[in-house]
Amino acid sequence: MAAPEEAQERVESGLGPFDDNDSSLDIESLVSTDSITSSLLEYRTIHGRTYQSSRTTQYWAPNDDQHIEAFDVAHQWLTMMLGDKLYAAPIGDNPQVSPSRPTSDMADEFPSAEVIGTDISPTQPTWVPPNLSFQIDDAQLDWTYKPQSFDFIHIRYMHAAIGDWSRLYEQIYQFLKPGGWFQHIEPNIELRPDNPDVKFDDNHVFRVWSKVFYDAGDKIGRTFRFNEENMVKYARDAGFSEITHKKFTIPHSPWPKDKRLKEMGMYVGLYMNLSLDGFVVYPIGQVLGWSLQEVQVLVAKMRAAIKDPNNRTCSDMHMVYGRKPEHPTTGPTAPAEAAPSPVAAASSPAQAQAASSPARKARDSPQGEELRQS
Repeated sequence: MAAPEEAQERVESGLGPFDDNDSSLDIESLVSTDSITSSLLEYRTIHGRTYQSSRTTQYWAPNDDQHIEAFDVAHQWLTMMLGDKLYAAPIGDNPQVSPSRPTSDMADEFPSAEVIGTDISPTQPTWVPPNLSFQIDDAQLDWTYKPQSFDFIHIRYMHAAIGDWSRLYEQIYQFLKPGGWFQHIEPNIELRPDNPDVKFDDNHVFRVWSKVFYDAGDKIGRTFRFNEENMVKYARDAGFSEITHKKFTIPHSPWPKDKRLKEMGMYVGLYMNLSLDGFVVYPIGQVLGWSLQEVQVLVAKMRAAIKDPNNRTCSDMHMVYGRKPEHPTTGPTAPAEAAPSPVAAASSPAQAQAASSPARKARDSPQGEELRQS
């Protein structure tokens, strides 16, 4: 199999207590799709935020109105990140079935397709396009769909939601039609200052924040760590071909000069402002055992650092997509060595630009956007 194609969107500047011994979650004996029962509507409440109740998992993020609003804001800037597109995989003009996170927009774009949206909480809108249906579903369980029935499977922002990513990718492969595509987007949760004059050591709040989330994910067995290496490996090991990895660097406040990226930074900043409190309550407070006061202090420091114009805060988003071969082999493909990517290896936006040739930028990064400080 050929090494994955590399591309990067570059950012440049001109300036309930957790019980880790709980054996009741026997997910292997359950199937995924569920109907809405009263128990699904009986949410857990922790410090005023509500969380999904499930027989199979304890998801770390809230499901209340504030967090759903944050998801809506995230959909806006994620769509902007892809050049005002819902997906990057070359799925064609007429997919027959498309389970996807941005479900309503996908259903509108492909009115002849059957679109299925899944979630572990019944938080979906009532009014939806006629070709769209929602299901309560834990993707960790055995999928109940007909094998080889999907043209496109889209997942994003599932960090710390999945205990076995290799198994999930195997199910994605199993339920795609030959020639079908998947797309997967996850954040690198370690934010960073784009200003080289800012001291960025292990004591910086951005690194403190990411470390405690990594520790919490390790403790519950569901990782917050996502990068090119593990996402491409999941895809390779499952048997996918034509694997492409792209890294996008996004601003977290409206500091760029570029009008479009300034707008994106505004949306990302709003998303983070709505989300920070809900992010920490369960993984940091319940799993790691921090007090409410300690959690609130961390959130206050994080919020101030993101908003500080001197930091020029940014972070990376990782996207991988790939295709199930038209004539699949009987088992997963043996891992292949990836060609080193000078863009992915660059430690700063400026280095990323220097490492990327104009021809590559034109082929893999059609937006060609750059960040400039205002």
